[in-house]
Parts: sequence; structure tokens; C-alpha cells
Amino acid sequence: MIDENNASVEITRVRKSLNAVLDDPQISGVLGSEFVSELKEWDALIGKKMDEPFTLVILGEFKRGKSTIINAILGKDLTPTNATPETYTINEITFGNFRTVQAFLENGRRVPLTIDDIKREKLEQRMKMFPSKISYIQIKDNSPILSEIKIVDTPGLSDLESLDKEVRDYIVNADAIMYATSCLLPFSETEQTFLASHVQPQRFSVLYILVNMLDALETRSDAQRILRRFKSIAGRIVPNAVVYGISGADEYARRMGQERPENKGFRDLYETQFLQFELSLKRDILMQKDVIRSQRVLTMLSQMWEETKTKLDLISEMAELDQQKLAEKVSDIESKGQQLEAALEAKKPQLHLSIIEMQQQAEKWMYEFFAKLRTNILDCRSKDANGVEKYSAEEIEKFFYPYLMEKVGEAYRTCIEHHRDMITELVEKISHDLSKSLGIEEYNDTSKAPSVERLMMSVNKNVTRRVMGVKLFGTSETFPPAAMSSFSLILKKKKQTDIIDIALENYDDIRTNIVKDIKDVYQDLETKALSRLEGIYKYQIGMNKEALTQTKEMIGQLDDAQIRDAIAKAREMLKEPESILRSCGEL
Repeated sequence: MIDENNASVEITRVRKSLNAVLDDPQISGVLGSEFVSELKEWDALIGKKMDEPFTLVILGEFKRGKSTIINAILGKDLTPTNATPETYTINEITFGNFRTVQAFLENGRRVPLTIDDIKREKLEQRMKMFPSKISYIQIKDNSPILSEIKIVDTPGLSDLESLDKEVRDYIVNADAIMYATSCLLPFSETEQTFLASHVQPQRFSVLYILVNMLDALETRSDAQRILRRFKSIAGRIVPNAVVYGISGADEYARRMGQERPENKGFRDLYETQFLQFELSLKRDILMQKDVIRSQRVLTMLSQMWEETKTKLDLISEMAELDQQKLAEKVSDIESKGQQLEAALEAKKPQLHLSIIEMQQQAEKWMYEFFAKLRTNILDCRSKDANGVEKYSAEEIEKFFYPYLMEKVGEAYRTCIEHHRDMITELVEKISHDLSKSLGIEEYNDTSKAPSVERLMMSVNKNVTRRVMGVKLFGTSETFPPAAMSSFSLILKKKKQTDIIDIALENYDDIRTNIVKDIKDVYQDLETKALSRLEGIYKYQIGMNKEALTQTKEMIGQLDDAQIRDAIAKAREMLKEPESILRSCGEL
């Protein structure tokens, strides 16, 4: 890692070198105005980042307790915790000697507010009188931690496709991320997709995943099991993330001297985890924020360098071809696209039959499981040799329902997880076979983030989302949705009659619904697998065709000598920033 004292100097040198490449008329003419413009925007973001305070952004879907967590960290009631999706705003919390609140409107105006004004009911009324929509709300306070960092509280992220540009910009400009989830709604498909497509590509050195509301669980073992699940999933998506199980509400109440939520015997777990999280904030962020900032900027500069080099390499390769050969190559790509479409159609029956076999095997396992489960349910009423019941009525009342849900859910997940790798391997095998048979092996590496993908990436949009966002697994493989209706029915009748009688009464419905869920999820997996296969090729062929078309147009405007000179000049100018970035461990 680069020495902190030299970081600013080295960053300035890299930025100067890269901008010299983009500002050179001969080189920019070869790279293309759109590409140069995008990288200029990227450089502007880098400059903005260097001038602004260290920014810690908290993300997460709606109702994950983000604002409560911030209030707990600050030990103050600063951010609104009862907002609705319609009134939820971006809140920038920064240091000020006196507490002030301002709404920054999209038309450039500022409106002074009070802390009470940003509560849900009042804000709804005030917003109706504003001449323009709120861009963000700035809250200043004299909390000591705010003298070191800026904290940004963002709206709930429930729809990736309509993710506001403002939130995307905050993610790009963030130095560190806190991602809030709920232990009651473990890692939804949109949460996993968001982390994979918007957070992980930014390569944050500090990323916290906060599993909130741990106090709502019934037992320590439940809490530990949920945390293991979060850590397992997070490890696959964002390996550098640190997971903490906390209760923002409990910690806030403790710090404010208010009555705390019920202690179910494991308060020490989430209280300790919050303190460990806070210690990490102080140790890994406050004490290292300058190093983190420098490393973050260098990472952004390395992306800028890599995209420039990749563009030059592609142009150089294409420039070796004359107009006729370029036209032939474009035609060849179109032809291969048609061949791929036909080949994929021919492979669909193979994929369909393989997944149907897995589905039938899973159904067989579930029927066997339910046969044993019925025996286990009846065993709950058994007595020992002295006629004493194996479990008391109180124990059955307290533990039977969560036991039943956990066992059914565990069996359901075990079936699907057994086939997880098999389905992934099947998709990869079909993909490889198609590429090999059509002589286009290079297209098969799209899922591994090739240079062409980086080349086409824009500052304001992630073109890979259409393809890389097609995930093979999501929440439908974790929780059996149709079976939940049967469990809900049991819970509603729980206090009216014996819970074991209710379970036996609904036993057939649970089994039927689980099998229905199994069929639905495997059909969904087949759809996603096909989308993945189709998306990889359509994406790669489309990108190559676009690159070739752009190059063909550019070559028609410049002669070969001009192109070769520009590329050689650019490559020479890229050597200095390359050397610096390599010494910093960024390349």
C-alpha cells in the first residue's frame, strides 16, 4: 500500500498523466468523444472525492432500520425513523458547531428546516409547499465522530432498475459502506443482486454488513444460525465484508437512557457485536480514513487507466484490418449470433430434461422427509416408562412452531442446495460446448468480467447489469413461499387449540405446498439458466459488433499512420501512471 504522506503527490501525478492522454487532440480523436467524455466525468468524480470529507454511506432496503442505526452511532435523535417510501430523503449528516437542518432542492434553492420538520408527518406537509423536489437534506451536528467523517443515510433500495442516479452517485463517491439488513428478512434476491452489481464492483476496502433487529429473535441459537447464513452468503458475494449482528433499537435505547426492548437471554450477543462494530469504525475508519481515501482514489484511477488501455488495444487490433475486412468481421459476428440462437434452441431440451430430473429427485426426497416428520411430530406427545410426557405443554407451546418451520425450511433448502453446483456446472458446460462447436471460445469468458466489459462501462450506468444481474439463485430457493400460507394458518390458530393438532391437521397442505414450491423454483431456475446463457452471448456479440462499427467509422476518417502514431503516443504516456499504480498494488 502506498505511503500516506506520498499518496497525494502520486495521485496528482497519475491524474495529470491520464488527463494529458485524454486532452491530446490526436489521441482523443482515436479514442472517440463519447469515451473521452465519460472518462472526464470519472476524473471529475475523483477530484470531487479528494475535496470532500470522508464519506460513510449506509445502504439497504426499506425498513431495515438504517436511520435507527445512525442515531445509535451518534447517540442522538437526528434522522427520521418513521418515514415512508414517499417521504424518505437522502440525509447528509456532517459536522457543525450548532445543529442546523437544510433542504437542498433540485432547482438549487435551500430551505431552512428544524429537526422536527423532517419527521414524517411534518415533512409530508412541508414538501407540498416546496417549489421543487428535495435533492437531499443536510443535517449538521456537533457529534465528535462527525468532525472526522460525513454519514449519508439513503432511501430504501427496493427496485434496482429505478435506482435513483443520486443514490448511485453516492455509492461511487463513498469511501466506506454500511449495508443494513434484517435478521427477519434474510438476504432477499434484490439485496444480493444489489451487492453484486453496485457495491462489489466498486472494490471498497471497508464494507460492513449489519444484520439488524437481532433482538426480535427468540433464542441465541436462532441468532447464531441467522448470522452464519448471512456470513456464508456475504462471503460468496462480497468476500471482504465484515458481518455484525446488532440491534439498532436496543443500542439507541441504551444510549438515550430509554427503556430497552425485551431481553430474551442473549442481549450480550448483539450488544457486544454493536460495540465491536463501533470499535471497528474507530480503528479501521477514523484512524485510517486518509489511507482509505487515498486507496479508494487510486482504485478509481486504476479503473480509468485500464479502460483507456483496453480501448487502445482494441482499436489497435481493429486498425490492422482494412475496411473490407472490418465489414466482413461485422458480418461474421452477425452470422455467429444467428448460429448461436439456433444452437441455443437445440440445447434447451438438454437443460430442461436435466433440471426436470433434479426437480423429481427433490420431490422424492421431500416426500420421504415428510413421512419421517409426521413420526417426529407424533413423538412430541410420547411419554417415558413412568408415564411422564417427553415435552411439557409450555415447551411445545414455545418451541414446536419454530422447530417445525426450521425443519421444513432446512429440508427444502437442502434439496435445492444439493443441485446448486450441478445447475451452475451444467450452464457452464453448455456454454463451453456451444463456444467450442462454433469456434468462438473467446465469447465464453464474458461472465468473468473481460476487458471488453470494462471498456464499455460508463460512469453513470453499468452495462453488465443486464447480463451479470441474471442470478441463478435467490429468495425463492431459500424460503418456500406457498408453504408459508400453511404456517401462517398454524400461527393464527396457535392459541385457540393444541398446536400439534393444528400441525397434523395442516400436514397434508404443508407437504402439498412444499412440493408446489419445489416445482415452481426449479422452473424458475431453468428460466434463469436460459437467460444467463442467452445473455452472455447476446451481450458479448453486441459489444464486439458495437466496437467494430465504431472502429470502422473512425478508420474511415483517419489514415493508418495517424492511428498508429496516436496509439503509440498514448501507450508511451500511459507508462508513468502504470508504474505508479503498480507500485501501489492497484494493477
